[in-house]
Amino acid sequence: MPFAHLKTPLLITLTCLWMTGCSTINQDTSTEHPAAGIGDPICWSQLPNWHEDTALQAIPALESQCPRLGKQSEWSNFCEALTNHTPIDEEGIRQLLESHFVPHRINGNNGNNRGLFTGYYEPTLNGSYQRSDRYYYPLYQRPPSMLQLELGSRFPDLKNQRVRGLLKGNKVVPFYDRAAIDGANKPLAGNEILWVDDADAAFFLHIQGSGRVQLPDGTMVAVGYADQNGQPYVAIGKILIERGELTPQEVSLQTINDWLKSHPKEADELKNHNPSYVFFTLRNDVESGPRGSLNVPLTQERSVAVDRRVIPLGTPLWINTTLPDNTPYQRLMVAQDTGGAINGPIRADIFFGRGNRAEKLAGEMKQKGEIYALIPKESSKSAESAECK
Repeated sequence: MPFAHLKTPLLITLTCLWMTGCSTINQDTSTEHPAAGIGDPICWSQLPNWHEDTALQAIPALESQCPRLGKQSEWSNFCEALTNHTPIDEEGIRQLLESHFVPHRINGNNGNNRGLFTGYYEPTLNGSYQRSDRYYYPLYQRPPSMLQLELGSRFPDLKNQRVRGLLKGNKVVPFYDRAAIDGANKPLAGNEILWVDDADAAFFLHIQGSGRVQLPDGTMVAVGYADQNGQPYVAIGKILIERGELTPQEVSLQTINDWLKSHPKEADELKNHNPSYVFFTLRNDVESGPRGSLNVPLTQERSVAVDRRVIPLGTPLWINTTLPDNTPYQRLMVAQDTGGAINGPIRADIFFGRGNRAEKLAGEMKQKGEIYALIPKESSKSAESAECK
């Protein structure tokens, strides 16, 4: 969980996290460009290569959210049809979508309709329930001392913002940052749920938002995003660029990890520039994979993290982008996660699953592309569809 993030997945991640701060939504008020966000309806024929995708692979993602969304009037007919329409083939799933949804282009800021696509994955670490000389680096649960502050009703700018604090005497102060949590005083001692053998792997787990941990006896356990300390995310890849250690073209999960391994004395100092810290919970769904902000299991290369202020969670999306090797990547996905760095109308973080391929793609993905939202016909925003021949 783009982080899972953020929740997660989180839903934290890569190039935007490594290199730059992500822009927030900027509603364009000029008359030259349409407002940023979900735009007017378009024809299905305007979706690039709509008939070329193996859309059947997206059915698990769509089915997983129907128990939640199917209770809403705009989703009930589709979910009922999806459940009863079996077996179904490629053309059948497309016809089902076309009969229940209307495609809309997502407009970007200032008329720029191409945004940034990054990726995240579910890593596997080595760990133990017991601390030892090998398993020395903790994964913490959400500390009971951390306060969750809801201030949106009094301060509108803080609505939907993650505000976390700590009670010191009769004052609430910001919660500990990364340097304090991992520092010599260990203020969260006693909140460990697991210990892992690689400090850098633990750092990247915070960015991915969820993962699996293999225990000494070979047993696999899973951890998921529980909360975050409320501190801002700072991209350490950007710092390495500013220091001349890496170029923007070189920055990826892999190159940053290589730098940390080759500079062990400087690694903690660099990581502490990112004060954000993630807390975890043990998951019982080791095989099904992590859950996103919609609280449904993420589907490999079919679930995506978005800015929920622009795109409602659960929305089917048609994405038009490329993979890092510039192979066209046009497919049906579902908005099922969010992430702290996933901000803006055309901004998406693709869940690539687990394994070597997923790690490579997630680490290197920093492509430009377009997003189209498939809005239920019953929704007021899609009451009038485009005039299509």
